[in-house]
Amino acid sequence: MAKEEKKPTAPKAAVQKKPDKKPGLFKKIAKWFREMRSELKKVIWPTPKQLLNNTIVALVVMAVFAIVIWAFDQLASAAIQALITITG
Repeated sequence: MAKEEKKPTAPKAAVQKKPDKKPGLFKKIAKWFREMRSELKKVIWPTPKQLLNNTIVALVVMAVFAIVIWAFDQLASAAIQALITITG
């Protein structure tokens, strides 16, 4: 069996790493914008037809719920008026 040779090691002072500085504010902002841009490239944007369809659906749903809330408000108002006239 052959003798194992020892590999030369660097002095400890040369091995120690300098503490990493935190990036500055502007570097953080630039990194955020780069990441945001790369994420926006991954987005599948709707076609104009899909956008119109979704907008119409959203408006119809809002109108229906507005009518339901208005009707509930009218019924509640009538119920309170009835209670006031009965006890009044």
